[in-house]
Amino acid sequence: MKNLVLAKRYCQGLLGAIHNQDEYALIFRELESFARLMQDQKELRVALTTPFLPASKKQKITQEILKRLSLQPKSARFLNLMVENDRLDLLGDILELLPDLWNQARGVATFDVLSVVPLTPQQQRNLQDKLEHIEQGPVALKFRQDPSLIGGLSLRKGNMVYDVSVSGSLERLKEKIIEG
Repeated sequence: MKNLVLAKRYCQGLLGAIHNQDEYALIFRELESFARLMQDQKELRVALTTPFLPASKKQKITQEILKRLSLQPKSARFLNLMVENDRLDLLGDILELLPDLWNQARGVATFDVLSVVPLTPQQQRNLQDKLEHIEQGPVALKFRQDPSLIGGLSLRKGNMVYDVSVSGSLERLKEKIIEG
């Protein structure tokens, strides 16, 4: 992430204006849609992020786009604020942080789950049930594949890592052998 602290501030400001899960989901989808538009339209991305175009022109371009997309007022205000402050380049980072911060604000623990192969829906549900029991509250799981694990799972919650993978076990064994 380019500027984690700044992206986090924008996320927290946005989350302070969101009142419920439905509103969050709608705003998140709209921001993702705008980010995809910028990703797909190179000329638009360059125009809105270049330091050589005056802010007033960027705002006019953004206003026209927002009219055509007919976004919710909060989404539109947020994007206008980012353009006004020349921070639209942070949108990808914000979209990456937003779900975790939303969950955190609601008391939901977020885990990144890495596995060699995709887990079945039943395995996902079993893992979620066990983690909810351990955490004594709701959890959100983000599943990804990592072939370097060889087998097993690696779970990450914030800075804590629970590694029950084959590669993790081999690494711990190697450390014990080196220590003597």
